[in-house]
Amino acid sequence: MSSIFSNIHFSNQPEKVVFMSASLMNSLGLASRKQIQLRLGRDAISASLKPIERSGKHIYLSSGIRNQIPVPRRGPAYVILPKEGELRIGPVVGILSDGPSNYSSPFGSRTAYIKQLLREGNKRMFVYAFAPKDINWQKETVYGYMLGSNGEFIRKTVPLPDVVYNRLPSRRTDFSPFTNQLRDRFIRRNIVFFNWAFFNKSEINSQLENDIQAGRYVPETYSNPSPERIKDMLARHRFLYYKPSGGSLGNGIYRLTYHPKKGYYARFRGSGGNTLLKFPSFSSLMRMLQARHGSSLKNYVIQQGIRLIEIDGCPIDFRFHMHKDGKNRWAAVGIGAKKAGRGSVTTHIKNGGSLMTPEQALSRVFGSRSQAVLDKAKQTAVMLAEAIENHSPHTLAEIGFDIGIDEDEKIWMFEANSKPGRSIFAHPSLREEGKASVVHIFDHCLYLSGFYRGNDS
Repeated sequence: MSSIFSNIHFSNQPEKVVFMSASLMNSLGLASRKQIQLRLGRDAISASLKPIERSGKHIYLSSGIRNQIPVPRRGPAYVILPKEGELRIGPVVGILSDGPSNYSSPFGSRTAYIKQLLREGNKRMFVYAFAPKDINWQKETVYGYMLGSNGEFIRKTVPLPDVVYNRLPSRRTDFSPFTNQLRDRFIRRNIVFFNWAFFNKSEINSQLENDIQAGRYVPETYSNPSPERIKDMLARHRFLYYKPSGGSLGNGIYRLTYHPKKGYYARFRGSGGNTLLKFPSFSSLMRMLQARHGSSLKNYVIQQGIRLIEIDGCPIDFRFHMHKDGKNRWAAVGIGAKKAGRGSVTTHIKNGGSLMTPEQALSRVFGSRSQAVLDKAKQTAVMLAEAIENHSPHTLAEIGFDIGIDEDEKIWMFEANSKPGRSIFAHPSLREEGKASVVHIFDHCLYLSGFYRGNDS
C-alpha cells in the first residue's frame, strides 16, 4: 500500500465535495468513482468526488467538508487508499508536552524544539503540539498549537491524531495516574503512542543483563544495594558509580573510590560545584550518603566503574541518539563525544564537560583504528536498542544511550534514556545530525500511521 505526496487546498464550495486533479485520481485508481469516504485522523465524512483539470497532485476540500472536519491547514500531506472507497489524508501527528501557561513559550525549555518539530513536520504532514488539558474527549478534538506565518504560535481546533509523540517533561507527570489514563484513552482509540514513558534505570539494566547478546555490554549493576554489596564491589573494582534509578542530567550521582592504603573517596556535584570528600572508613562513607539521602537510597543503583579512554587526562564517553526510521529500523542518527570536566563525576556539559564529534575524540585515542571502533560502536548501539525494544511492551522509536569505550576497544552501555536531551546537536559539526533526528521522527510517524514512506510515488 503506497502513499502519494499531494497538496491540500481549500475551496468555498458549500457542498461536501473533494475536488481532485485528474492525474492524482488516475494514480489512486479513482477515475470512475463519484463518492468517497474521506478520513482525517479519527474523523470521517462521505463526500462527492469530482475531477479538476490541473497538472500535478492536488486535492481541494470544500467548506462543507471543513465545517464538519477540523482540517488543520492547507499545504502538503500524504494520501492513501487503505480500503475500497476510502481516501485517507495525513498523517496527523500530535506532539504531547506540557509547561507553564505562557502563550509565547507554552512548553517551557522545550518550546524551541517543539517549534522545530512543527516547522519540519508540516512540510509533509499535519503536525501540532498540545498539552493534556487541550484534549476534548467528548468531541474527540484537540485545541492544539500550530505555527503562524511569522513563526508565532496560533491555536486551532484539530482532530485527534493518528500518532502521539510523547515529550512530557517530567517523571512525576509521566507516571501520574492522570497520564496513565491519558495513554489508555489513546490506545483504546487505536492511536499509536510512542515513547511511552521515562525508563527506569534498574529495569533496563536487569533486562539487558539477562539478554544473551546485550548482557556483555552492561557493567555489573545492582539495584538498592546493601552496604555489604557496595563494599564488596569497591574491593573488586576499586571505583563505582552510585546513582538514582530515576535521575537525569547527572543529578545525584556519586563516584565512589577505594584505595587500600588511603581509604575511601566520594566525588559528586554539590551546591558549591564539583566536590571530593575523603573517608577513613567504609562506615563513615555510608553515614555521609545516609545523611544526604536517607530512605531515598533505596531507589539508587550501583554500577561497576570502567576505565574509559581519556583525552588530556579526562574521561570520554559518548551520547548515541537512536531513532527508528521510515522502514522501522534502528539507526544511530547523532553521536556526540563528551569529555569530562576536571574533577567532575560525569561528562555533562553543565558540570564542566565539553563536546566533540566522535571522529575528533576517537582519532586522538585510536588513530587509524578510529573508524573501525566507531562502526563497531554504532552496530552495538543498534543491537542494544533492538534488545530494549524486544523487552518493552510499548512502542519505542527514540533512545539515547550513554556509551563508553575502554582502552581495549570494549564497548560499555551505562545508561539508556527514552526521552534523550538534544544538547549534542548544539555542536556546530552536529547540527545536520540534529536536523536528521527530526526527519527520522516524522519518517517513523509515517510508518506508525500506515502511510508507508518507503513506497511513496
